[in-house]
Amino acid sequence: MTTKIEHEKLVAMYSNMLTIRLFETRVGELFAQGKMPGFIHLYIGEEAVATGVSAHLGAGDFITSTHRGHGHLISKGGDLKLMMAELYGKKTGYCKGKGGSMHIADVDLGILGANGIVGGGPPIASGAALAIQYQGKNNVVVCFFGDGASNQGTFHEGLNMAAIWKLPVVFVCENNYYGISLSQAKHQTVADIADRAKAYDIPGVVVDGNDVMAVYEVAGEAMKRAREGKGPSLVECKTYRYRGHFEGDPTVYRSKEEVDAWLKKDPIPRFEKTLRDMKVLTDARMADIKKEIEARIEAAVKFAEESPWPEPAEILEDVYTGASVLV
Repeated sequence: MTTKIEHEKLVAMYSNMLTIRLFETRVGELFAQGKMPGFIHLYIGEEAVATGVSAHLGAGDFITSTHRGHGHLISKGGDLKLMMAELYGKKTGYCKGKGGSMHIADVDLGILGANGIVGGGPPIASGAALAIQYQGKNNVVVCFFGDGASNQGTFHEGLNMAAIWKLPVVFVCENNYYGISLSQAKHQTVADIADRAKAYDIPGVVVDGNDVMAVYEVAGEAMKRAREGKGPSLVECKTYRYRGHFEGDPTVYRSKEEVDAWLKKDPIPRFEKTLRDMKVLTDARMADIKKEIEARIEAAVKFAEESPWPEPAEILEDVYTGASVLV
């Protein structure tokens, strides 16, 4: 590593990673108890990607997220209470309980939305980046997506337009090696998705997505390029999801040996060791940080459980498609 990171930022990154892990773990428990409707796609195992990338983002920067988006939202400053309430389907949630896990957005925070459509983010990200460029601002857009999404036409269209116009966007591929239950080796002929950047004459970089400091360095270079008006980059983060594609997925398509091998590369213990070696944090301080985060999460659960349900009469409020058919 060549990038020097301030101790304060390292602590913030650790806190963010742990917040994602503990939030997702709690969500998994609550979903198993039948307290959450719909589908839940957990981000456990991929925390280093959202954290390392978003550590460079400011208030005026934007992200587009995915169906596995809780980690992105937390990293960009999403409110845990509003997120939890939305997962419960409550009126106090980000989308008033009508969107659930895959449709959380907060434009004021630069969160342009989680997206249930695979590959739905690149065109949105390029459009937002075009707006930034048109307004002459020095901001950047980060587009998170998975390996499966890189096979969609929207991925190629988004990269092509961003490259042509030199838009300030960084495309971050979270390659967890599976498109639902299909391994990357079976749905692509390329080993590195970053190689697809060559078709658009933009930088394509592969990084260990379980090493938060490596992600931070690579993402920083890509964002510097974007802010300087040099155009987009494609950053591929090799990582792994520990849970199934969705909660309830039996994961019969992968072996225990494979999962165990990845568990040994868990990004959080790896970062904890680094922080100890650098004398940034002690075990005692890490334990205190964990307690603080757990308290915040339990407060979010309490907020969600005590919040009201949407009223039946509100079913068409904030709905912009299909209403005319019902009138």
